[in-house]
Amino acid sequence: MNLQAQNSSDGETQGFPWWLAVLVAIAIAIAIAIAVNDLYVQVFETVIHGLWVTIGVTLTAFVLASAMGLGIALMALSGSKWAQQTARFYTEIIRGVPILVLLFYIAFVGAPALTEAINVLATPLIKAGVMDPLLVRDISLMWRAILALTIGYSAFISEVFRAGIMSVDKGQIEAAKSLGLSRFQRFRLVVLPQAIRVILPPLGNDFVAMVKDSSLVSVLGVQDITQLGKVYASGSFRFFETYSIVAYVYLILTVGLSLGLRRLEKRLRRNQMR
Repeated sequence: MNLQAQNSSDGETQGFPWWLAVLVAIAIAIAIAIAVNDLYVQVFETVIHGLWVTIGVTLTAFVLASAMGLGIALMALSGSKWAQQTARFYTEIIRGVPILVLLFYIAFVGAPALTEAINVLATPLIKAGVMDPLLVRDISLMWRAILALTIGYSAFISEVFRAGIMSVDKGQIEAAKSLGLSRFQRFRLVVLPQAIRVILPPLGNDFVAMVKDSSLVSVLGVQDITQLGKVYASGSFRFFETYSIVAYVYLILTVGLSLGLRRLEKRLRRNQMR
């Protein structure tokens, strides 16, 4: 009996998120330190202006990457050998290139090539005076960064979707086909509701990772959290204070997102068990 009680007590102890309690205590202590120190307040007020840029870049790139990744996953699972090989070629190439290198490539190679291609296709309109030639500077650095994150993460997200779709029992798909459901209806009503259980955890991890990787857009001068911190630190030489605040803001974002996604997973799991 005592052994059972001890095991039960140990299970309850292990079940309590002590790491989260310690993390919240540290976050509160840092928040108090920021509030009572004028220097930290000034750094925080400067850095926080880039928060919406970071959120906007991440959300836009993630939505586009998810849509693109789903399309690539469906190509990989299609009956066409050409589509399968094209999807495989894309994912292997993109996953082998670091995000930072891809960012530079899209910004300084891809954007000029894109503008040149658009100008060639729109030559009749340009000659007729309907539109002006597109210049490289017309494509903002922020959109170049979003495009780079979209392309980079679409390859990883496509593998997440592919694994989730393949996890669905083929017998259920065949049963839905025998009921006369179209391919789209089978995907929407049978495949996707079951695949989402497998897709959601790694997809959430990719979203959190993109929040962190969005800091790379600062190398293009995009005014996100990291860039504003870098500019402030370069002018004030307060590197410790500045980057401590930058790290603190990113930790609040990523840990908060991780906890929210974990709670969403548990809620979906409970709903599916009912």
